[in-house]
Amino acid sequence: MPISITGTGTITGISAGGLPDDCITTAEIAGSAVTTAKLSQPLTLETVQNATGSNTFFDFTGIPSWVKRITVMFDRVSTNGTSLPAIQLGDSGGVETSGYNAVSSLFNGSPSFYTTSFTLLTDALATVAISGHVTLNLLSSSANTWAISGILATPTAAAYMTFVGGTKSLSATLDRVRITTVNGTDTFDAGSINIMYEG
Repeated sequence: MPISITGTGTITGISAGGLPDDCITTAEIAGSAVTTAKLSQPLTLETVQNATGSNTFFDFTGIPSWVKRITVMFDRVSTNGTSLPAIQLGDSGGVETSGYNAVSSLFNGSPSFYTTSFTLLTDALATVAISGHVTLNLLSSSANTWAISGILATPTAAAYMTFVGGTKSLSATLDRVRITTVNGTDTFDAGSINIMYEG
């Protein structure tokens, strides 16, 4: 029995087994019918945070449990002090400040090891403004281990590159990312920060 649709939108002629394979094509799907909310693991861009005012950190919370990749993006971000920028991860128990196995280095510089955060090594000047992105990838769902890698730039007259890499295992499923500084007291005074995540 052929499938037909009446004027009221009622579909007839469908067997108990449902629609036959490969009968729905792109042409049959309305342009606005498929949204990111309908996807089980959508690519999601959070709300950009302006790094101005008196903020000593920015938290991106409510990250879904199915997320396997997070991109942290910086656009000319600077602080009022010389403490290095840092990325920390957390779960329902809060942001974790230990157990990081992270190394950061300037191009042609000596690398430094960090255990309290994914630290972004710069030349530690209050005028530093970093741009670029780093990527966090879920390495083990059973151990809640995340791996980071990234390259950032300081696009000024004294231009240089910052490299970062490492891992961190959380006590539970990740649900938040914090951007802060190593001392936790310097305030952000310019630029913007955002994250994007995906399954």
